[in-house]
Amino acid sequence: MPPSALRDRKRERTRRAILLAAVDLFEAGGYEETTVADIAAEAEVGTRTFFNYFASKEELLFPEPDDRVRAAVAAIATRRPGERPVEVLLRALRAAGDNPGEHRAGDLSSRIAALRAQVSRTVPSVSGRAAHAQLIAQREIARQLHAAFPHELDEIGAAALVGAVVGAVSGALTVLFQQPSIEDGEHLHRKIHETTSRVLQPWLTAAAPVEPVR
Repeated sequence: MPPSALRDRKRERTRRAILLAAVDLFEAGGYEETTVADIAAEAEVGTRTFFNYFASKEELLFPEPDDRVRAAVAAIATRRPGERPVEVLLRALRAAGDNPGEHRAGDLSSRIAALRAQVSRTVPSVSGRAAHAQLIAQREIARQLHAAFPHELDEIGAAALVGAVVGAVSGALTVLFQQPSIEDGEHLHRKIHETTSRVLQPWLTAAAPVEPVR
C-alpha cells in the first residue's frame, strides 16, 4: 500500500476515534459540559491534533453535511418508474440521513444525528448552524425535485413540499425534546423513530399506490 494511502487510513481512524469519543462523552455527560480537552483525552490525542480535524466542538455534530445532500440528490436521480414526487422525496430524505429515526440504533451516524437534533434545541450556536445547514439542504433537494418532475412541480411547489415534510418532522421533534429528559440513548432513538414515523404517515399513505377495483 502506498504511503499516501496509509496516511489517509490513519487520518480516518484518528478522525473516527475523536468522533466516537465525543459522542460517548456527549451522551454520558452532556454536550455543554464536555470540553475539547475532555474529548482529546478520551480519544488519546492532543488538543492540537483535535483541531487538525475539527475547527470546534460544534463541528463534531456536523461531520459530513455535503455527503447527506449528495445522498438525497442521488436518490432523486435514481427514481424508479411510476414513483410520485412525495415518494421520491421521502426516499431522498431517508438517504440524506437527517431523520435520526431512520438510522440503525447504535450506528455512529445515528448517534450523531440524534445528538444534533437534541442539542440544536438548547444550544444557540448549534441551533443556528443546524438551521442554516437545513435551509441549504432543503433548497438543493427542492431544486433537484423540481428538475425531476418539471411538469408536476414548479419551483415554489417543490420548495413547499420539501418544507412541509421537513418542517413537520422538525416541529414534532421540537415538542419531543421539550419533554422530560430520556434516560438512555436506545429509548431516545425509539421515541424519535416513533415520532417521525407518525408524522410522516399521512405522506406515506398518500404516496401508497391504490389497488384497482375488481
